[in-house]
Formats: sequence, structure tokens, C-alpha cells
Amino acid sequence: MSDTILAVIGAADRPTHGVLAREVLSKAAAEAGREIRIELITAEGVADPLPAAALAAARAVLVVGEVAAEPRLAGRTLVRVSLSELLEAPAGALARLEAAEAPATAAPAAALAGLKIVAITSCPTGIAHTFMAAEGLQEGARALGAAIRVETQGSVGSQDTLTEAEIAAADLVVIAADRQVELGRFAGKRVYQSPTKPAINDGAALLRKAVAEARPLSGEAGATAEAAAPGAGAGPGKAGGAVGAYKHLMTGVSFMLPFVVAGGILIAIAFALGGIYVYDDAHQGTLGWTLFQIGAKGAFTLMVPALAGYIAFSIADRPGIAPGMTGGVIAGTIGAGFLGGILAGFIAGYGVLWLNRVIKLPRTLQGLKPVLILPLLGVTLTGLMMFYVVGAPTARLLAAMTEWLQGMQGAQAAVLGALLGGMMAVDMGGPINKAAYAFGTTLIAANVTEPMAAVMCAGMTPPLALALATKLFGNRFTPEEREAGNAAFVLGLAFVTEGAIPFAARDPFRVIPSLIAGSAVAGALCMALGVQLKVPHGGVFVLPIPNAVGNLGGFVIAMLVGTAVSVIALRLAKRRLDGAAKATTALA
Repeated sequence: MSDTILAVIGAADRPTHGVLAREVLSKAAAEAGREIRIELITAEGVADPLPAAALAAARAVLVVGEVAAEPRLAGRTLVRVSLSELLEAPAGALARLEAAEAPATAAPAAALAGLKIVAITSCPTGIAHTFMAAEGLQEGARALGAAIRVETQGSVGSQDTLTEAEIAAADLVVIAADRQVELGRFAGKRVYQSPTKPAINDGAALLRKAVAEARPLSGEAGATAEAAAPGAGAGPGKAGGAVGAYKHLMTGVSFMLPFVVAGGILIAIAFALGGIYVYDDAHQGTLGWTLFQIGAKGAFTLMVPALAGYIAFSIADRPGIAPGMTGGVIAGTIGAGFLGGILAGFIAGYGVLWLNRVIKLPRTLQGLKPVLILPLLGVTLTGLMMFYVVGAPTARLLAAMTEWLQGMQGAQAAVLGALLGGMMAVDMGGPINKAAYAFGTTLIAANVTEPMAAVMCAGMTPPLALALATKLFGNRFTPEEREAGNAAFVLGLAFVTEGAIPFAARDPFRVIPSLIAGSAVAGALCMALGVQLKVPHGGVFVLPIPNAVGNLGGFVIAMLVGTAVSVIALRLAKRRLDGAAKATTALA
């Protein structure tokens, strides 16, 4: 990397801004301890043109504003920024240039030194991946010498919320999330979006990539990402293919979960107080009847509209919420259930996104689009599609699937349980795990609760098995893993499958198959024994709630047997560690 920075500023229509940009850039380069040569192009001509020899020797050139492609710049890496972006964050522009100047094989750690970064992490359930991603980013920033503030959007809402001053001072915004995040407050900032997994696995590598690939977020406050890292989960409608659809679905599921949890627990308590017929008019006015109305007629009624509304929000931002929720209500009315809600969410989201692109209004009328035109046309489009096109076929499909699932017995049920259980342990909180979890939670809305029992039981066994294995044969685990076993036990009891990730990351080819075996057995036993679960989360802490679990004994048996299978598999698969054995002996 050369000590001299080469920059070209194009300000033909805004000479004053060009002069200001030159001064700001000169000051930023001096603070970074580097020399700089700046060519300024205005309507009056070219000031301080860059020497041909310097351009020939340069690896990268900083191009600010409107600069046409010229033969003299060919073969150089051009780092382009707008005038406003440079004036707002000159250090960020220099960081991008330094990343481009560094050899491809070198880690551009210097590009992040002193950089101010703000970040948001979030996952569909907001329990484990959210905070693991935050920790990964914080560790990565420390290793690279950057300053970072991370806001976590977890199950209890936002924590460590970013202030306006912190956002204004930031050179870079990093979004590590598996669901849609509101980005309006970052308008004009350089934003990079990614799933949580890269942040968990290697926060430093993600930050390096973010510096090189982040793009300015255009639009007024309240808009979502119009520009983000390619392939890293851009804003509404930007993420492509199955990855984009999965992210939109997970956003809907994450907003639906509180309704499922609250409604399920209240219904279980109502049954405990008034019996299985607590909803009859004979019990009207009693506490049990009232709790049933709140849970079943209140929270459960809003499950599908919330699912559909926030799928649409993930795709089209706020204008998609009203059409999506309306489609969800219609899905419930015509008997299309959660399948209809999912379709309504995608119809509303992509429908509103399309309407927003094709409807062109004068600037003076633009304010009518998000509050009047898009909601009105979106609700109309979604409603007509639900009533006349997809509603009836989806209702028939849901009825057939519900009848099939409720009639499953013996081997059929065990096979489905084994499949769901194995999926829970494949990536422990990743896309496959979340797909199985979403399948179980959405079926609760159709009053099919056996798959949810299999999913939760199978999701608890991986961390429980590892915790037990570290105690029974500690000489096959490092001292750090044996210490982590204590935390894994608590996480397993709480149905946080991610507690097994540190063990799987260290020895994936032995640990993951062992965990899949136990989880598959646990899921198969749950389904074969007819275990039912009306609450989609909580682990052992929801088991004592009356009527929350059907066949509680079967659930406990499945959990214990599945855990034992994984423990035995771990004992056979993992090798003895001599260092660990010596440490164990010394402590004895």
C-alpha cells in the first residue's frame, strides 16, 4: 500500500461542495498519517491534475462525486463515494480505500483501526443467536482496533439501543440479522447486512467484508435498505430466491411467537381451572372461561394476521403491514389457516412492492403513497387474491394436511418425528433448525400440537447430552468444553439448542452426527407416544403448567432416551484427549 493517497473529486455543478470535500479529505488523510494528492474537477476546469506516473503506480484511486470513466483510470480499483457521503464520513471513505489498496491475501485490519461502527443483531426467536452474534462482532472489533456499539433486538425488545448521536458519528452500520430490521434511522449511512451466522463464526472477517462492501442507504427516514452488500440480505425485496423467502418467513414467525406463547399458556391455565369444557356457556363469567377467551379468542386469533402482516413488512416495509394483516384475517375467515396466512403475507408484500415501483407521482404527492395509495390498493389486491384465487384451494389443502397429521400413528408418526428431530440438531439454530421449528409452531394454529412436542424435545437433547457427556467422560473434552458443559445444561433445560454450538464448532464431524441421532430418537418417540405441546417454547419450565403438555410422561421418556442416545454416540465417536486426561487426573 502506497503512503500517498490519490483522489479525484468531480464537482462540476457544485464547486463549493468540491472545495469543501477537498479540505475535509486533506484533513482526514493528515489525521491518518498519510500524504494525499487530490485532483478537483469543476465547471471551470481541472485543478491539480494527478501525474500519470502516480496513477500508473497506484493500486486504487478514491473517486468522489461525478467522475466519468477515463482511460487513465483503467486498471485501477476505483473506490467511489458521493460528495455528501465524503463530507459526512471522510474516515469511512479512507477506510474503504485502504481495504481496496491492501493485497488480496492480506487482512486489511488497518482499514478498521479507529473506525466507529454501530451494529444491530437479531434472530427470529431473539434468544441465542442475537446475543452470540453481538458477542462475535464485539470480539472482532476489539481484535481489529475498531470501536463498536451493538444494539440487540431480542425476545424482550431492543437492548443497548443506539442513540441518534452514535448513529450520526458512525462510519459504518452492520446489520447481522435473520429477520427484517427497521433501517430508516440509518438513511445516508454506509450499511452492510448479513445473517447472524457469519458474525458468530468470525466477527472480524465479517467486519473486514463490511468495510469493503457496504453501500450508502438511500431514502428518507423511515425507508428500508435500498442498498446493501450484494448477497448479504439487502432491504425489502432485495434478497433473492429461497434465502429471501426464508428470511421473510422467519420475520413473520418471530412476530407471531408472542401470540402463540401467551395464548397457549392462557388456554392451558383455563383448562386447569375449569376443565376441558371451560369454554361452554355454563362456565361463562368464571376466571377459567375468561382466560380461555383471552387466549383463544384474543391472542390465538391474532396469530395468523401477525404472521402474514410481518411477512409483508419484511418484503415491503410499513406499507405492507395493513394488506398483510388483512390477508391474514381473511385466511382465518375462509379456513385457510396458517398456510393461507403465509400466502397472504407474500402476496401482500410483493404486491405492495410492485405497486410502489410502478406508481409514479409528482414529488408533492409522494406523501400519499405510504399512508393512502399503497395500503388501499394493497388491501384490495390481497383481498381479491385470497377470496377468488388462492383462498379456497389453500383451505382444502390445510384441511387435508390437518386430517393426515391428526390421523398419523405408529411408524408414520415416528418417521415424521425423527425427521423433525434430526433437523433440530443439524445446525442448532440455523435455517434447517428454524424450518422445523416454524413447522411446529404454525401447526399449533391448526390445533395440531404433536409436531411441536417433537421439535421442542429434540431441540433440548443436544445441549443436555453434551453437558452430561462432559461429566461422564471429561477426558474427551478440553477444559474449556468441560466448563461450558455447565452452561449447556441450563440452556438445554430452557430449550436453547444453540448451547451445543461451541462443541459442534470444535469437532463437527463427530459431535453433529451424535447429536442428530439422539434428537431423531427423541422426536420419533414423542410422535409415536402421542405427546402434545400447546406452548412453543420454554423447555422444562413450561412442563409443570397444567394441560400445557399432553402425555407429560411420554415427553420426559423421549427426552431422557434421546439424551442417552447422544451421550452413547459421543462416547463412541470422540477420541480421548491426553491433555484433558492429565488435567482430570491432576484435579482428582
